[in-house]
Amino acid sequence: MLWPRLASCHSGEDTSGSEILRDTEIEKDIRTLATPIWRVAGLDPEGMGIYIVNDSQLNSFVAGGQAVFVNSGLIERAETPNMLIGVIAHETGHIAGGHILRSLEAVKNASIETIIAMVAGLGAAIAGGNGAPMIAAAGVGQRAFMSFSVSQEATADHAAMTYLDRSGQSARGLLKFFEILRADEPLTGEATDPWARTHPLTSERIDYLRHHVETSPSSNAVDPPAFVELLKVIKIKLHAFLDDPAITLRGYPESDQSADARYARAIAYYRIPRLDKALPAIDGLIHDFPNNPYYRELKGQMLFENGRIRDAMGPYEDAVKLAPQAALIRIALAQVYIESGDAALNKRAIAYLNDASRVEGREGTLWRLLATAYGRDNQLGMAALSLAEEALADSKKKDAQQQAQRAKQLLPKSTPAFERAEEIHHEAEQLDD
Repeated sequence: MLWPRLASCHSGEDTSGSEILRDTEIEKDIRTLATPIWRVAGLDPEGMGIYIVNDSQLNSFVAGGQAVFVNSGLIERAETPNMLIGVIAHETGHIAGGHILRSLEAVKNASIETIIAMVAGLGAAIAGGNGAPMIAAAGVGQRAFMSFSVSQEATADHAAMTYLDRSGQSARGLLKFFEILRADEPLTGEATDPWARTHPLTSERIDYLRHHVETSPSSNAVDPPAFVELLKVIKIKLHAFLDDPAITLRGYPESDQSADARYARAIAYYRIPRLDKALPAIDGLIHDFPNNPYYRELKGQMLFENGRIRDAMGPYEDAVKLAPQAALIRIALAQVYIESGDAALNKRAIAYLNDASRVEGREGTLWRLLATAYGRDNQLGMAALSLAEEALADSKKKDAQQQAQRAKQLLPKSTPAFERAEEIHHEAEQLDD
């Protein structure tokens, strides 16, 4: 894969220096934690996006429609599932309250990398103290993102408390998060964490939340054991992929034969890389937990990234069978098929990527792989169309127009693909130069 990783973990880097971490297992587990909140908020959990930003600072934000972005640092510092759920409940309040600017379709349909670049620019602008509530970003324009007003923050706080009460969960975690942010402020009172800079944090808001915790009948609700276990695995996996492998191996010595410790060691050995140790470790987990798709996915990734393309197919295929709805795993398997050089498997890759695009249309890697697969299949019009999709998602006006025009020249008229090329050309015209 082209994406560095949490096992099955894919990341896309942008020019801002930020990095998105894509991982099927972690995203699924966070989605499980957030689903009760989304349901009581009247949102379809299947229509919500969860993305992890590789950043140690405490931050989360919403952008591009119904998408929640959470920094790895916030996840790692979450002492309980309730704390992470509380933050997601607050961000959900912004979504349900219509606080996200939707004036540009480019923002709604932007690629993950483009959104991260824009938000990084916003954070830099606010941190610079220029007071600018909005930023300019290539191809999107100054209206793309804004920090929320104090009144919107209060509305999102109230919504979060309502969602937590309705789902029978405590607001203590959200209060704890606010208190951590306040404690992190230096004596000057200047906010240091991006979340506090883009979500104005006032004493009145903290007092309001504290009063709710004191009076709500749900305040003493405890996290379900299943949620505690999910957060534990999320944090173990994040640390195993982001920390130095030596730190992981010290923290999980061979004497610890728990599944979590074996998982952490398998990841650490793979990253060193020591495949002679990583493969037996992951094989042992697959043997003991044959229905876990993520162990098989990790094995496929280990083999693929070490040049053993044919060997990687079986584990990935097994992972797809066990998790048929996991679009990221289908993308991974499609890449293996493409790299195999087998024409029949290349056609299968096209089918898998088209299927995954219905869920992962924001993922630029998908469109690049699809363009490659179509090119190798001599479907040049479809290859151009895929490149146009990628350019549009990345808000690259000129490239999107050029590739859409090329696709129209190569594709039969009055076909869905030709019509999509026309749509892309029109949508690209709406982008800023």
